[in-house]
Amino acid sequence: MAVITGIDRFEQRASVKTWLYRILINVARSTGVREHRSVPVSSLADELDPDETAVDPARFVAAGSPRAGSWAAPPVPWDEEPEARLLGTETLAVVDAAVTTLPPQQARVLRLRDLEGWAAAEVCNALDLSETNQRVLLHRARAKVRQALESHFDRSTP
Repeated sequence: MAVITGIDRFEQRASVKTWLYRILINVARSTGVREHRSVPVSSLADELDPDETAVDPARFVAAGSPRAGSWAAPPVPWDEEPEARLLGTETLAVVDAAVTTLPPQQARVLRLRDLEGWAAAEVCNALDLSETNQRVLLHRARAKVRQALESHFDRSTP
C-alpha cells in the first residue's frame, strides 16, 4: 500500500528497486516500533492466574509436532447452524447465564466491549485498566462464553 500511495512522490533520483527497498525498510521499522509497545497475551501467562486457561490446552496439537499449537480439531463453525437456533431465546439464555458466572471484572469488560460497543481505550479509562489487562479479561470472558455455547450446541445437536 505504501508503494501505491507514494508513487506520485517518486522523484526518480534512485532506481525503482532502491525506492521499493527503502519503503520496505521504513514499513518494517515502523511495524517493529509499534509491535514492540504491545505485549502478546500469551506471554502474560505467568503474571496471571496460572490455574485459569482460556481454552483447554488439550484442544491443541502438542509441542514437538509440526502443527504444534494449532487446533487438534477446529471448533464447530456456528454460522452453519440455522439462524433460528442462534437467535433463539434458549441460546440467549445460555449466553446470559455464562456472563453471570464470569468474575465481575471479566463480565464488566465483556458487557462494555461486546454489548455496549465501547472502544478498548474507553473501557481502559472507565475501569482503570491497562490495555493488556483489558485484552486478557476480554479474551478470557469470551472464551468462557464460547465454551458455554459449544456445550449447549453439542447437547442440542440431534
